[in-house]
Amino acid sequence: MQEETMTRPKFGISPSPQIAHHLDDLVEDCVDLGASRSEIVEAILTAYFDTDEDRSTTTRELIVRLRQARQN
Repeated sequence: MQEETMTRPKFGISPSPQIAHHLDDLVEDCVDLGASRSEIVEAILTAYFDTDEDRSTTTRELIVRLRQARQN
């Protein structure tokens, strides 16, 4: 993946407290790297987009599961 030479777009998310806690755990686990939440989220997204899976189908399934979990 080639680094963008233009200004990187920024956008915010509001994760659930549980997701924020998991991210904080990962920040602590990566303290030797000095990784931030944003860098960890970017690494996770990079890994997701680097797969050969049908991302549209997978994403749709994940959204349905997330919404179902929120209703319970």
